[in-house]
Amino acid sequence: MTPSLPRTAVRGAALAAVAALALSACGAAPEESTTANGKSATTATSAADLGGMDALVKAAKKEGKLNAIALPRDWANYGALIDGFKKKYGIQIAVESPDGASQDEINAVTSRKGQDRAPDVLDLGSSFAVSAAQQGLLAPYKVTSYDDIPSGQKDAQARWYNDYGGYISIGCDAKRVKTCPKTFADLLKPQYKGQVALNGNPTKSGSAFAGVWAASLANGGSFDDIQPGLDFFAKLRKNGNYTPVESTPATVEKGETPISIDWDYLNAGYAEEFKAKGLDWQVSVPGDGKFSQYYSQAINKDAPHPAVARLWQEYLYSAEGQNLWLKGFARPVLMTAMEKAGTLDKTAAAALPPVEGTPSFPTEAQQNKAKTGLAEGWGKAVSG
Repeated sequence: MTPSLPRTAVRGAALAAVAALALSACGAAPEESTTANGKSATTATSAADLGGMDALVKAAKKEGKLNAIALPRDWANYGALIDGFKKKYGIQIAVESPDGASQDEINAVTSRKGQDRAPDVLDLGSSFAVSAAQQGLLAPYKVTSYDDIPSGQKDAQARWYNDYGGYISIGCDAKRVKTCPKTFADLLKPQYKGQVALNGNPTKSGSAFAGVWAASLANGGSFDDIQPGLDFFAKLRKNGNYTPVESTPATVEKGETPISIDWDYLNAGYAEEFKAKGLDWQVSVPGDGKFSQYYSQAINKDAPHPAVARLWQEYLYSAEGQNLWLKGFARPVLMTAMEKAGTLDKTAAAALPPVEGTPSFPTEAQQNKAKTGLAEGWGKAVSG
């Protein structure tokens, strides 16, 4: 199938922390990074602009640090990616607010412009990446493997491009739930009272946003109509099945969110993580709401460490980086190209949650429309 989509700790809990940090941020950005030939990393749109990968690596090592935000180590194998980059290049990575949401990242970029604590790079739900590009916040940059990224999965100006993803799934604690739900229709059954949760707030979190969209597809909606998804969650709230507690590994362990609507790679990661703790976490991709999407990578246009930011992207889109996504149960965007090139980790690919069919993806216009619909209707749906 075409590689599909997008974080293990939830990205919706850190708004207050990010806001407080933004208010206290200070310090001017470092001096602009240049290579030996006088090329500026800030304006480089490819490694070639700086004289090639060796020159980019040298400039990045001189900067010595990457400011990242909202990258949980247990989200799609980010821990291994962070450690791999540090080991390969000897560059430190500072991760702020690992449980933050996509909107928190955008807020940090806008509030810290010109400061040395601004994020260098962003990992965003696709609709949030589109929004950030429209706001003029992102730097155009083509990684070496840019041409291998499917045309529908990248911005024509290379301000963002998809990296890893999966399908919306239903995770369930089989020791606390007698019969685990397999479909969205199942979630309406009275036996699941107070047990159904989302990974975050859909107006701020890409994973929760996708959960509502999947519910829409399961209830007669489409990429052009997310309203049935809002109606579905209004029904869940009305019958008492929906819980406003945002699911995390901690809430699952405590039994607060025994059923979680989330990406399949996160739920699959939970299943592996929880085995040693005695939890039986089962994962199902609902056939009545099959929704797939990617998360997107982008560089802050005003990144304080522009060379490291570009090198980080090169690492993520290398065969090494893409296979690390795969080992985290996520489907890398270069999966098809790597399979053809013989660089794909076949063992990791075989361990992915099974899904039938080829996914389709919403357009930029459809994402904007859905985001507006959510902003206008989510509060009413879950609060009455």
